[in-house]
Parts: sequence; C-alpha cells; structure tokens
Amino acid sequence: MAEIKNELIVMLNQALEMEHAARIQYLAHAELIKGVDAEPVIERLKEIASDEAKHEDKFRDLIGNYLDGEPSMGIARTHKAKERMAILEINLAGEKEAIDFYKTIYRKVIENKEKLPYVFETLEHEIRHVIIEEQQHTAELSVLIGK
Repeated sequence: MAEIKNELIVMLNQALEMEHAARIQYLAHAELIKGVDAEPVIERLKEIASDEAKHEDKFRDLIGNYLDGEPSMGIARTHKAKERMAILEINLAGEKEAIDFYKTIYRKVIENKEKLPYVFETLEHEIRHVIIEEQQHTAELSVLIGK
C-alpha cells in the first residue's frame, strides 16, 4: 500500500506543478491580449487561471490529507507567447498534455483500488473531476481559436 501511495504522491506533485505553471501562464498571457475584442478573451483566460488554482488546491489536499505526502512547492515549465493565436494554441496544447497525464494518474488509481481502501473514492472522484474541467478548457480554447 505504501508503494502505490508514494507513486501517486510523485505523480500528483507533478500534476500540482503543472497546474501552478498553467495558472501563472494564463494570468501572464491574459495581460498580453490586445485589440477591440480582447476583453472576453482576457476574461476567459483569467477564469481558466482561477480553475487551475482550484485544481492546485485539490491536488495539495489529495497529497497531504489523503496520501500523507508533502505537496510540492515547485513549478513546471511555462511557455511564452505574445500574440493571441499563439497564446491560445500554447494553452490548448498544455490542456491536452495535462489531460493525457491526469488520465495516467486516474488509471493508476483505478488499477490499485484494492490497495487504496480508505481513499479510493475521493482520489477517483477528484482526479476525474479535474480531467472533466480540463476537457472543458480544451473545448473553450478551441472555440476561441476557431477550430
């Protein structure tokens, strides 16, 4: 049981660092959007940043309170962009990368259900919920891009 918990702590800390980077990136990118119709795009980027902050909180909670681990204070790599389309494309790619990685974590939780008797349902629910929200972000960014 300790081995799977340690694996999940490592994976969730990586996810936490990804969410931290995504939040900072969205907020920085929001400041670079310019033009007549910039306001709704800026607002949406800031709303997604707020969602990412909530994901950070969820991952910290799962790591610290459910898996008895230490939440990371690190940050994953961020990606610069200056013009609107590049900003949207970079963030869309980041959301897809996050979904793929979080699905890996989700599968690890499902496959080890029996080894996580007192935390399984919470882990499964919270990670699935983050995946769903990231999928919503991909849909919203795709609309903004025009795909």
